Amino acid sequence: MRQLRHIDPATYTRHPLHANERVWPESNCYVDLWVELLHAWNLDPLAALPFTFAVDLEGDQWTFFKFPLEDLYELYGVEVIELNVWRPLAAHIDEQLALGRPSIVEVDSFYLPDTAGTCYHAEHVKTSIGVQALDSAGRRLGYFHNAGYFTLEGADFAGVLRLEGDPEWLPPYVEVTKFRGRPLLGRALVEASLERLGDHLARRPGDNPFRRYAAQFPGDLAALTGTSLAEFHRYAFATFRQCGAAFELGGAYLRWLEAHGERGLEPIAAACDVIAATTKTLQLKTARFSSTNRPFDPMPLFDTIAAAWDEAMAGLTERYGAIAQAG
Repeated sequence: MRQLRHIDPATYTRHPLHANERVWPESNCYVDLWVELLHAWNLDPLAALPFTFAVDLEGDQWTFFKFPLEDLYELYGVEVIELNVWRPLAAHIDEQLALGRPSIVEVDSFYLPDTAGTCYHAEHVKTSIGVQALDSAGRRLGYFHNAGYFTLEGADFAGVLRLEGDPEWLPPYVEVTKFRGRPLLGRALVEASLERLGDHLARRPGDNPFRRYAAQFPGDLAALTGTSLAEFHRYAFATFRQCGAAFELGGAYLRWLEAHGERGLEPIAAACDVIAATTKTLQLKTARFSSTNRPFDPMPLFDTIAAAWDEAMAGLTERYGAIAQAG
C-alpha cells in the first residue's frame, strides 16, 4: 500500500465541521473532501471559508460552491493542477502518490462503500474523492469523501478506476494536490483570510437571492408534485443543501475569526445560523409536500431567511466593506 498518511478509517476523527449535530453535516463532495484533506494535513480549513458568502441562485439551482484554488494557494501554499490522463488511471495516481501528492478524482458513487444506503451498488452518480492511499496489486484504495475517510477494494476498486469494461471510456477529470510547505500561521493567516473575505464580498449577489428564490419557488413546488423521492433528493441537493450548508459554514468561519482576534461577529454568525436552520425546515416541509401533496405556505420561512441574509450582508459590509472595495 502506497500511502501519504497512515489513516485507519475505523479510528479517523473527522473535522468538527462534519459533526453529526450540525444542521448540515455535509455540503457537497468537493468541499467536504477538501475539509478532511486539509484537516489530515494539519491545516485549518476554517480559514478558507469566506467564499461561502458569495453563493447565489443560479436559475434552477444554487451555486455549487467550492474552495477557490487561489485561496488554497494563498493561505496554505497548496497548489492544485489538472492531471492529463493518458495512461491507466491507477498508474497516474500511484505515480503522484510517490511524489507525495494526493489526487482528486471524479468517480462513480456506485462503487463507493461509504454511500451505502444511497448510491452504493444502486445508482450511478458523479462525485469526487481525494485519494491518498493505493495498493494496485491488492486492489485497495484509501480515499476522502463526504464527511470522512474510507477504503474500498476488489470489484469496487476495479469499478472506480475503470479497470474493466469499455476501452473507449472517457477519462475522468483529475486534479493533483501539491503541498508547497509554506502555510500561513497565526495572525498572518487571519489577515490573509480577511483579504480573501473582502474579495468574496465584492462578488456577492447584487440583490437578495432568497427573495428571487421565493418568487420562483411556487413553480418549483408545482414541478415537484407527484415526483419520486429520488427526484426530490436531486432537487434538494441542488438547492436547499447548497445554500443552507454554505451559510452554516459561513457562520463557522465568522466564529473562527472571533477566536482569532476579530470581535463583534457573533450577531452576523447567528444570522447565518438562521439561514442554515430555516432552510433545513423548508427542505423538510417541501419533502412532506412532495410525498403527501399536503400544501403549506413557504413565504414566512422565506421572509425569515431573506431578512437574515440582509442582516448578515449589512453587517459584513459595514465591517469589511473597505476591504471589498479595495479588492
